[in-house]
Amino acid sequence: MNEQKARRILLTGAAGGIGSAFFRSASEHYTFRLADKNAAPLKELAQGGHEVVELDITDPEACQQACQGIDVVIHLAADPDPKADFYQSLLPNNIQGTYNIFRAAKDQGCQRIISASSVQVFMGYPDDFQAHWDTPFRPANMYGVSKCFGEAVATYFAHTEGLSSIAVRIGAYDKRSEGSNQSSVYPDPRNLSGYVSARDLNHLLMCCIEVANIQHAVVHGISDNLFKCVDLTNTRALVGYEPQDDSFQIFRENLPLWLRL
Repeated sequence: MNEQKARRILLTGAAGGIGSAFFRSASEHYTFRLADKNAAPLKELAQGGHEVVELDITDPEACQQACQGIDVVIHLAADPDPKADFYQSLLPNNIQGTYNIFRAAKDQGCQRIISASSVQVFMGYPDDFQAHWDTPFRPANMYGVSKCFGEAVATYFAHTEGLSSIAVRIGAYDKRSEGSNQSSVYPDPRNLSGYVSARDLNHLLMCCIEVANIQHAVVHGISDNLFKCVDLTNTRALVGYEPQDDSFQIFRENLPLWLRL
C-alpha cells in the first residue's frame, strides 16, 4: 500500500465522467495531479494531498510542466464527439494534444503512459462483428481515425523511444447520472455489446497501472457483456482484468423493447 501511495499519477481530462469516477475510486491508492482545461470543477474533488492544474494539451510546454515528477500518465483528455470538426477540434486536441502528452511523458522520465483509445477504431465493421486486439482498423468517422493515430503514437513511443505505453480501447461508458449516456438513451445492440461500467473501467485502469513488464499493449475496455463487440481474452491475460458487469443483465428488463423482441 505504501508503494501505491508513493506513485504519482497525472490524470488528464480529470473533470470528465471517466476521469472523475476513476479518481474517486483510486484516490486512496495514488497521489494524483488532476489536469483539465477547465480545472474549476476539480478543486472541490481533490483533497488530501492531491494537486489540481489547468492544462491545455495543445500547449507543448504546458504538457512538459504537467508531466514533471510524474510516474504514470493516464491520458483521457480529448474531444469525444464522433461528429467533431477535424480542423477546429480533432486536429489540435486528439492529434497534436496526444503527441504533446506522449512527448512530455518521455522527456520528463515518466515510467508509463496509459492512453484512451476507443472501440470506435472498429465501428466500420458490421454490428455482429467481434474485433480482437490485432484486428485491422476500420473507423467509421474521423474521431475513430484520431484514435487510430493515438494508438500509432503509443506504438512508436513504446518501441522506438522506450516509454511503456498501454492503449485502452474504451467502449460505451456508463454515465448513468448524465443524460448523454448512450447505453441508456439509445441502447441499441452496438452500445450493449460495447458497454463498460464505471466499476469495470476503473478496475481496468488500475490493472494497467500495476501490471509489470509491459513495454506496449492494447487492451479492450468493455464489461463482460453476453455479446462483446471486442474480445477480452488478450486483455484478461495481459493485465489481469476481471470485469464484473454485463449490459445484457443490467438492462434485461428493457431488452425486449429495445431489441424489438
